[in-house]
Amino acid sequence: MAAQTTARTSDQKPGPKPPAPPGGGSIAPWVFYPSAIVILIFVLYAVIGQDTAAEQVQTVQDKIVGNLSWFYMALVSLFVIFVIWIGIGRYGDIKLGKDNEKPEFSAGSWFAMLFAAGMGIGLVFWGVAEPLNFFHAPRPGVGKGAPDREEFAMVQTFLHWGIHPWAIYVVVGLAVAYSVHRKGRPVSIRWALEPIFGDKVKGFWGNVIDTVAIVGTLFGVATSLGLGVMQIASGMNFLGWVDDPNSKGLLVLLIACITAAATTSVVSGIGKGIKWLSNINMGVAAIIMLFVLIAGPTVFILNGLAQDVGGYLQNLLQLSFDTGASYGEEGTSWVNGWTVFYWGWWISWAPFVGIFIARISRGRTVREFVCGVLLVPTLLTFVWFAIFGGTGLFQQMNGKHNYVHDGVVSTNNALFEMLDTLPGGKFVAGVSILLIVLFFVTSSDSGSYVVDMLASGGDPNPPVWSRVFWAIAEGAVAIALLLASDLQGGAASLNTLKTAAIVIALPFSIVMIGMCIATLKSFHQERQAYLKAKEQKQQEELIDQTVAAIEDSLEGGTLSDAVESSKSTSGESSKSTSGKKGEDES
Repeated sequence: MAAQTTARTSDQKPGPKPPAPPGGGSIAPWVFYPSAIVILIFVLYAVIGQDTAAEQVQTVQDKIVGNLSWFYMALVSLFVIFVIWIGIGRYGDIKLGKDNEKPEFSAGSWFAMLFAAGMGIGLVFWGVAEPLNFFHAPRPGVGKGAPDREEFAMVQTFLHWGIHPWAIYVVVGLAVAYSVHRKGRPVSIRWALEPIFGDKVKGFWGNVIDTVAIVGTLFGVATSLGLGVMQIASGMNFLGWVDDPNSKGLLVLLIACITAAATTSVVSGIGKGIKWLSNINMGVAAIIMLFVLIAGPTVFILNGLAQDVGGYLQNLLQLSFDTGASYGEEGTSWVNGWTVFYWGWWISWAPFVGIFIARISRGRTVREFVCGVLLVPTLLTFVWFAIFGGTGLFQQMNGKHNYVHDGVVSTNNALFEMLDTLPGGKFVAGVSILLIVLFFVTSSDSGSYVVDMLASGGDPNPPVWSRVFWAIAEGAVAIALLLASDLQGGAASLNTLKTAAIVIALPFSIVMIGMCIATLKSFHQERQAYLKAKEQKQQEELIDQTVAAIEDSLEGGTLSDAVESSKSTSGESSKSTSGKKGEDES
């Protein structure tokens, strides 16, 4: 299917244009205003009734996670199987764009943008802390010895940050990219479901789907922004730059600066600010990673990387469906608190990351999209955790540094503690703070851009004023919740918002199942159209060959010779066509 036919692309219809409101620009009123109102009401609810809101939302999340852990574990694993099958199967050559269209962005910029939007800030935050948490408090059933706990810590971390989250993003990104770049539809979640619901996606339920995507995206980005600046402040305090990392004035200032930078970036568009920042992020991250690899326990890191990747591949199937039931309530509680929570968190981020990577993937084939999004970031993630997490584990196991304080691992400080043990670590820790800020700016501007496209009816180039509005809204929500929270108690309002984002993942997981069905239906129809067009082309070639044979025979012989020649040509061509058709069907 590398050579797609013209007949197949002729079915493409121009997507409906978003409504244009008074004052210029384009927004979808029945998505824009309901989303803004829902966000405002929930923020007031989380701020005013802080304790009650936290308790109620947590209760809902506990019921979802506690009763539906089997559903999340099975569903996400099936997403992995689905996207791998799509990528390596017969649909892999379908182009996400016009038949001869080239990719909009180079491979390097493409990888940098999808990596920065999807995982970047999480890797910096959890790179050292998560393996140490698993080493200190492993899942029930893990051996008590340090080697067993060390290998478990890395393999479990690889599970949470490997192909599973990226498969979630592929499900959404592929469905949206096909509808946008191949079918010419607006950049919106609803249009990915058009193969199932038809014109019904234009109405009420389409508005609901896009509104849920906006609310979930803004909640996720605002929560990460609020909790992230607390890590930045902790790093500044660790380095002696500030005296009080819990100062609300400091945290508000940090959010304001990040929001201002993100607003500037999102106004400039994907091709400039977002792309440049993503490339800078990747460059700085690579430098810090190489520094830790060289200055840290290099041989241990490289040996551990090979061993842990092997352990991940060996145990992937079992871990993918492990609910912890074999170890009773203690086992299920551990899996629910980590793995199931992660699956819900990745699903809540799927509208944002999926739409963003769909937007930047014009011109790539389905196979390029699946392999690029699923494999390349996963490999980079494994290397990152092997270097940062491996260094922390090596120091903890060999008594070179103790990361456990008051019985727990200090998640906010783990990165800075590790860097401080290396030569020149103070300077690198400062650079790491800059990296965290840049990653937050990239996440914020990418999230603002996605929210704005959804709120603008799928316009890939939404109006500037709307971009500014949503970028500022993310920062304002984070600031409001931080100011209302008891920071010493763990930022209650922010955690309420984070929990709400996980709750939103349940209804959106149903939408994702619909996306899988819609994608299969679209690809099957395109495949059939391709085979039909190819058969028609072969028939036309057969007619041309027959006419040419008759003309040649008439010129050099009798009419009977021409008839015999045409029969011979028709017979051979029919056999050839039949054989080719059989090969195509197989």
